[in-house]
Amino acid sequence: MEMITLLAAQPALMVGAMTVLGLLVGSFLNVVIYRLPIMVEREWRGDCRSLLHLEEEATTDAFDLIRPRSRCPKCATPIGAAENIPLVSYLVLGGRCRHCRVAIPRRYPLVEATGGLLGGLAAWRFGYAADADSPLWLVRALLAAGYAWSLVALALIDFDTRYLFDNITQPLLWLGLACGFFGLFAPDLGSAVIGAMAGYLSLWSIYWMFKLVTGKEGMGYGDFKLLAALGAWLGWQALPAVILISSVLGAVIGITAIATGLTKRGEPIPFGPFLAGAGIIAMFFGDALSSLFHAGATL
Repeated sequence: MEMITLLAAQPALMVGAMTVLGLLVGSFLNVVIYRLPIMVEREWRGDCRSLLHLEEEATTDAFDLIRPRSRCPKCATPIGAAENIPLVSYLVLGGRCRHCRVAIPRRYPLVEATGGLLGGLAAWRFGYAADADSPLWLVRALLAAGYAWSLVALALIDFDTRYLFDNITQPLLWLGLACGFFGLFAPDLGSAVIGAMAGYLSLWSIYWMFKLVTGKEGMGYGDFKLLAALGAWLGWQALPAVILISSVLGAVIGITAIATGLTKRGEPIPFGPFLAGAGIIAMFFGDALSSLFHAGATL
């Protein structure tokens, strides 16, 4: 309790602590982004072999979010604790493996930095206590940070694989509804439930209308579930802003990617990263966006 009181009295300390925590979580997010798709693929293959009554594949070494230890993809040398300090190790090593000197992908430090930034942002946005004796403000800050970190993982997994896995979207949805029960982010439980329903059904309707008109699938079911989770966290009131922001982001980045040759015309672009980005913006800057929309509506 003394630590909570100290953090409440020192906002700068709270922001710093959450930033350091975010850097550590960002390092773990790199593991999740790389390993979770492989874990799910192995599970799917096992389910398919069981359904087809095929022999199980030969057992391999344990592979999950903890085992085996992280190692260099080039020389397979395990990465020690001193080489795994977020951001610091990357800078000290000059962005290269200490053993084989192959370049370390820049995504890793960028994800770590993003985790730290979002942790500090959550502390800045929610880490101020009207009642220093109550830990509720700290719970809100930690939950908001966890929400944002989860969206970062989903965005990059979708970018890499074109999948938004239930392993993250479903817990995120239920946790959002639980937060709605206590009115932590959505105004109330009703807003959270309606937000989840409206989020899912809105994209589901667009999906089927697009498919009936063109005969093609414009998005995946994972997008429906992700928007449902965002609606549960933020309430149905935030959904118009989330859909607008994600659509604008998708259009601008998609057109830019085609114009610069990074993406071929007609090549599918995952929508999950744009939904995730809009969800983060709405969480931390939703009040400012609402004021902006209201001001524009009165002009």
